[in-house]
Amino acid sequence: MLHTKQEMEHYLSNFITLFSVVDPIGVAWLFAAMTHGVAREEQRRMALTATLLASIILLVFFFSGTSLLDWFGITIPAFRIAGGALLFLLSIEMVFARHSGLRSTTRGEQDEATHKQDISIFPLAFPLLAGPGAITTVLLMTSAGSSSVIFLESLLVLLAVIIITLLALLYAPVLVRALGETGANVISRILGLLLAALAVQYIVDGIKTAFNLVS
Repeated sequence: MLHTKQEMEHYLSNFITLFSVVDPIGVAWLFAAMTHGVAREEQRRMALTATLLASIILLVFFFSGTSLLDWFGITIPAFRIAGGALLFLLSIEMVFARHSGLRSTTRGEQDEATHKQDISIFPLAFPLLAGPGAITTVLLMTSAGSSSVIFLESLLVLLAVIIITLLALLYAPVLVRALGETGANVISRILGLLLAALAVQYIVDGIKTAFNLVS
């Protein structure tokens, strides 16, 4: 029973982290703003294309995560500490509703996007959906363990967030009308608080594991 409870906690922790980083609600609000006046069929096409491309990027890092770290000679504890620090900085941006290139587009990228007819690849797929924060989270998920159960749980988390993101983009106009900018920022702040705690836990776990390896 304890093993099952630990699995559920691990699953929930990964889901909250990845959901907070990708932030489907916030991305849907930006998507609706950037595609204002675009035909609904074109909006749906861009949503599908962006989600598919972002999924491919994240799945590539998911399946090659530990091998990639080994190739660069990066230990799991070191990456958990660095990844936790990055996600903590990201959580601060979410809580204070400040945006940078970690999770969203910079001002220059936004200006470029406003002059593009198709934003499905840039900036929607990258960096809004599959940005540095999401890639780091996926790598942290795959570095949590090598068992088939953990691997399957992490894959289910990734697929669940991808499906939720696709639905949020497809129904972006409905979400915008229901929540507005204020509602989206409130949700983002709540997710930011949860992400901050999880990021600190990543750092603590990384430090504890590193010291155990040294000793």
